[in-house]
Amino acid sequence: MKPMNSSLHHAHDRRQYLIGLGIAIAGAILFSTKAIVAKLIYRYQVDAVTLIAFRMLFSLPVFAVIALWQARKGASLSGADRWRLIGLGLVGYYLSSFLDFLGLQYITAGLERLILFLTPSFVLLISALFLKRKVRTIEWAALSVSYLGIVLVFLHDLKFGGDQVMLGSVMVLGAAISYSLYLIQSGQLVLRLGSLRLVSYAMCVSSVACVAQFFALRPAAMLVQPAEVYWLSLVNAIFCTVLPVFLTMFAVQRIGAATASQAGMIGPVSTLFLGAFFLNEAVTGWQLAGTVLVIAGMYLLSKK
Repeated sequence: MKPMNSSLHHAHDRRQYLIGLGIAIAGAILFSTKAIVAKLIYRYQVDAVTLIAFRMLFSLPVFAVIALWQARKGASLSGADRWRLIGLGLVGYYLSSFLDFLGLQYITAGLERLILFLTPSFVLLISALFLKRKVRTIEWAALSVSYLGIVLVFLHDLKFGGDQVMLGSVMVLGAAISYSLYLIQSGQLVLRLGSLRLVSYAMCVSSVACVAQFFALRPAAMLVQPAEVYWLSLVNAIFCTVLPVFLTMFAVQRIGAATASQAGMIGPVSTLFLGAFFLNEAVTGWQLAGTVLVIAGMYLLSKK
């Protein structure tokens, strides 16, 4: 018979695990909802430059407060670290987000989420090509399965969207590769600064770049938009940008990065069905099969 204290401890650990798992799933779904919200904003004739500017304008105050708080707690940054942070912010969040939102004008939310979901595979391939990392057999198998899934969904959408699907897919692919470069280059800085400090600094850099881009390319009069654009942009900033960042971090603290990453596999599935509900995007057998293959491939990669 087990001691009562041991049973209570086990029950507490299981409860903490389930809470962490729920947080990770919520973060993944909210982050995936970004594509749905962006598609809704595009219905008001807003372009990608304006959309991303509103997103970062609304999220900047939150990240700026966190960055100031982290700056007071942590050691001062060296000149080299400052330049690396600027580079990471521009590549990882500004360029990646901009290409992503550009691509969303031409492809379905479901295909966009699947392409972005391949980010770990791009990290692996870039590491193999430029950092001479050895790729194991199971990793090649995982890549083959996931890319086959993308091909299925891409060919299905290409049949109905033509050249626009090709253009949008290339842009989102560029977003995924851009974010992969950010992940590879941020490794040492994460260890020195911590993930919260790094993300808040990089998001501030990205926000400034996005807002500066808007004023360089668009007249200030375009800041005047229908009320629905402001509300949707606020949702995009807070619920699809800020909250997922913190929820993912909390989940990693509770259940570890590997389990949190696997819980994130709900993202592409949620996007597929949210797109059907809010955007009337079709859910076909080809799309479901492709989604299953992509998730299976990334699951194999994470289990490796």
